[in-house]
Amino acid sequence: MLQNFKAISLSHKKAPLDIRELIALDETACRQFLETLKNYLKASDILVLSTCNRTEVYYNADIDYSAEIVKLLGITKGIANISNYFDFFTILNEHNDAVQHLFEVSMGLESQVVGDMQITNQVKQAYQWAADSETTGPFLHRLMHTIFFTNKRVVQETAFRDGAASTSYATVELLEELTSEITDPAILVVGLGEIGADVCRNLRDSGHKNVKITNRTLAKAVPLAEECGMEVLPFEDIVQGLKEADVIISSVSRETPFFTKEMIKRLNVLSFKFFIDLSVPRSVEANVESIPGVLVYNIDTIQNKASEALQQRINSVPKVKEIITESIEQFNDWSKEMMVSPTINKLKNALEAIRQEEMARYLKKLDPAEMKRMDNITKSMMQKILKLPVLQLKAACKRGEAETLIDVLNDLFNLENQSADVEHR
Repeated sequence: MLQNFKAISLSHKKAPLDIRELIALDETACRQFLETLKNYLKASDILVLSTCNRTEVYYNADIDYSAEIVKLLGITKGIANISNYFDFFTILNEHNDAVQHLFEVSMGLESQVVGDMQITNQVKQAYQWAADSETTGPFLHRLMHTIFFTNKRVVQETAFRDGAASTSYATVELLEELTSEITDPAILVVGLGEIGADVCRNLRDSGHKNVKITNRTLAKAVPLAEECGMEVLPFEDIVQGLKEADVIISSVSRETPFFTKEMIKRLNVLSFKFFIDLSVPRSVEANVESIPGVLVYNIDTIQNKASEALQQRINSVPKVKEIITESIEQFNDWSKEMMVSPTINKLKNALEAIRQEEMARYLKKLDPAEMKRMDNITKSMMQKILKLPVLQLKAACKRGEAETLIDVLNDLFNLENQSADVEHR
């Protein structure tokens, strides 16, 4: 089943956030779902990928299992009416389309933020879970390693992964520039809406440990803190948190500024304190920056930084697609050769059987030294006889003409019966 790769995808392209959240799988659910698919489908090379933007299943099978996959996904998630969401899924039943899609997803071409740097690690993680569940075969192993090699080429040969192209990424990048001379900077994130939560996750992914988060609603802060391994600061203790922090990232939602000049002046800032204001309207008063040691960066600074990086990535897209095309061509050559490998092995076995039979006829007439020479000579002859048919088979693969040559070799050497004879010995 080398030319039957398929995919079913639910992503931000067709499904709104509430549906993506409903169907998303965490690690435990992904592993459970892989086991379910392995047990219920006549498929191989199964990969399950689930992120905040997509939930996808890739598999190798002769028939379309998309309806069954959605039903099994509903059972895994406990969603009785999941068939109602079927139209939000994209079905890719053509082998080449599914391969192309996995390449483009893995490179970040299909991400909400073009060139998303997290997706490659998420794909690697999905591959590891598939390997752990033993749903990977030679085809998927080769495909994934080709994808990882392609990603290295994209990083080395293009600007596609350069710079922070989302607001939350750009925020962390700016923070790291500002605190480059501070060891383990103390960070306080105030306000945990969508952008504040994204910043927390990016801080975690960037390895920042000294982070506290605070929010008026404690119930929103606790699960995010557990997810990101951060400390919750009670909102009533925010003044103390401001005193301790080197960087304050604010995404407070209100009509008037939350951080006023009078509030910040009372902190008695003794060294630099950086405010990164992601709120619209602004949550940090403009004149706060008149306080010695206090520097304020607003959403325009961040978005300009992100827009420059995004444009750089967009300009790199044609080169990325060119690299992907080259990689897929090389992968397809390997896939085609895999189609003829059983015939090559049968031919080798047929010739080896003839060689062994002829060797056995002279076994009693030869001394050990003569037997060794005869063994070496006949092996060398067999390799030379094999060389041309193998080269012709591989060349026929690239031309798409392998089936005719396979039939000829089967007839000439009676390979089907030969393989049956080998099994019964």
